[in-house]
Amino acid sequence: MASSASITTALSRFSLIRFSLKPSPSFPHTTPFFLTKPKAPKYGFRLLSMASEPNELPANNPGLHATPDEATKSYFMQQTMFRIKDPKSSLDFYSRVLGMSLLKRLDFPEMKFSLYFLGYEDPASAPTNPTDRTVWTFGQKATIELTHNWGTESDPEFKGYHNGNSEPRGFGHIGVTVDDTYKACERFERLGVEFVKKPDDGKMKGIAFIKDPDGYWVEIFDLKTIGSITGGAS
Repeated sequence: MASSASITTALSRFSLIRFSLKPSPSFPHTTPFFLTKPKAPKYGFRLLSMASEPNELPANNPGLHATPDEATKSYFMQQTMFRIKDPKSSLDFYSRVLGMSLLKRLDFPEMKFSLYFLGYEDPASAPTNPTDRTVWTFGQKATIELTHNWGTESDPEFKGYHNGNSEPRGFGHIGVTVDDTYKACERFERLGVEFVKKPDDGKMKGIAFIKDPDGYWVEIFDLKTIGSITGGAS
């Protein structure tokens, strides 16, 4: 007869079937998940593992390399670029509404475009030499680069840029951390900012999405609540 220890060991290698709530069929892919309303759940069975493994393990993410190549150890995420129609409107939004600073502006007269780099670094710490300031700017993390092709702001034929959130979908949004999502959104409303989602809309309460002047989406969340908001994820 098998010992109790061997039985316990054998059982630990299996998963238990338990009675649980099973989500209803997925919502149409054309509707962002955070804007959908939850449907009444239906009962069903699902297989649950006794051992919980982190979702981030390479074994759970085909293609993921556990140890980055040594050659990439100094790499970091530096910028996200948006093409904009009117720099006056965009600079107002990112500086006055979101509180970013202009770190560097680069003009290219021959090619008739300008680049505006914005972020949350203090520009007072930037070097005064123009070339050194460029290098300093490109050394900051998580900046945005606004690209303005001259003339689009006054061209009646220019229809704007694709923001990635209408068909065919591609790019989604950037995200900005705030102290308090609800208070931040109250301020955005007073400033006349356009919302995609207010904090209490849809399924995921406590996060919001706003639009910049070109229609690009910006997610708004705070660190006090993001853990509980996403707590239902597997």
